[in-house]
Amino acid sequence: MDRLRLATVWLGGCSGCHMSFLDLDEWLLELAARVELVYSPIVDHKVYPDNVDLCLIEGAVANHDNLELVHRIRERTRVLVSFGDCAVSGNVTAMRNPLRKTEPVLKRAYLELADVSPRIPAEPGIVPTLLDRVAAVHEIVPVEYYLPGCPPPAERIRTLLSQLVEGREPRLNGGLIKPG
Repeated sequence: MDRLRLATVWLGGCSGCHMSFLDLDEWLLELAARVELVYSPIVDHKVYPDNVDLCLIEGAVANHDNLELVHRIRERTRVLVSFGDCAVSGNVTAMRNPLRKTEPVLKRAYLELADVSPRIPAEPGIVPTLLDRVAAVHEIVPVEYYLPGCPPPAERIRTLLSQLVEGREPRLNGGLIKPG
């Protein structure tokens, strides 16, 4: 039997969803026997692979690197899950959206509040350029499921993954939203 090819991705957010994923503790060993983890911030893969069966995306689309990656993920992934409130709605990451541009955020953070050497970081290829508007994942590419929560509880993540790994349509009480 071929194992499901699983990826997890961290875009603009705090990594809390991945911390909740790691809170699955011993169940991660059972999961590892049933899936092949092909891409994740918790492993050392540098390039998002082809033919991914399932991807959990944490975080909002906040910069040009995120935007490029989310398109690549969608092209190469069969089932995409917006994983946590930042991916589902933008959440805290999108709090800068009312400012409409990145300039006020960058000036405040790197010039006005700087203690030493005030300057806005701009190192091409190292510091990704912020988007003027932070977007939830589904605003950029279609997703199959939304798993809300800040972060989603480990048990809810386990239930979702168990059902998807078994090839069943996920059903969660009060915690999974399927588009349209």
